[in-house]
Amino acid sequence: MTHSCLLCGTQSTFFINYKDRIYYTCPNCKGIFLEPEQRMETENEEKHYRFHNNDVEDPGYLNFVSPITQVILNDFTPEHSGLDFGAGTGSAISKVLSDNQYNIKQFDPFFHNYIELLTKQYDYIVSCEVVEHFYNPKKEFKLLKKMLFPNGKLYIMTDLYSPEIDFKTWYYKNDHTHVFLYQKETMEWIAQKYGFKELTIEKRLIVFGN
Repeated sequence: MTHSCLLCGTQSTFFINYKDRIYYTCPNCKGIFLEPEQRMETENEEKHYRFHNNDVEDPGYLNFVSPITQVILNDFTPEHSGLDFGAGTGSAISKVLSDNQYNIKQFDPFFHNYIELLTKQYDYIVSCEVVEHFYNPKKEFKLLKKMLFPNGKLYIMTDLYSPEIDFKTWYYKNDHTHVFLYQKETMEWIAQKYGFKELTIEKRLIVFGN
């Protein structure tokens, strides 16, 4: 069983069958992805996202996103422009930054589908718990890179897989909308392919410097 990698196009091989869900692994970029035909239908996917706990006042949620909000508050000022890419039904990141008078816009294909925002450039872009939902990561990362000003930064939060993790018991793949999963090497491949000058990985926080 093989399938072209959704990120780099390399012929990828069967990785695992978990509860009749087929995953492939790419020998080039090390991405792991779900068989496309097994993705959730769009209507059900939207319903799924509406059940996410996105209460922007919830202390636990605010603490969860604090690695991103703290570094943006350190790296940029209210005069800089930002985009919350994949903001969902409620974004604690946008809430924290807006409360600090930061200029950040929200885009989400389901809940903030303002396509005009994707034609502009920004000093920083945030994509928190989003990239694992990408059906077409090649297209999305190309777009994210294009939307960044020179010296801009892309902040991503996602959980990375590594070989010492038992995939069958790994919680992160249990969300059926997590269709493309990344390893450290995948992020390194993205940085090189799309011409990012810097890449830092600290646990769940991945930062690309333009």
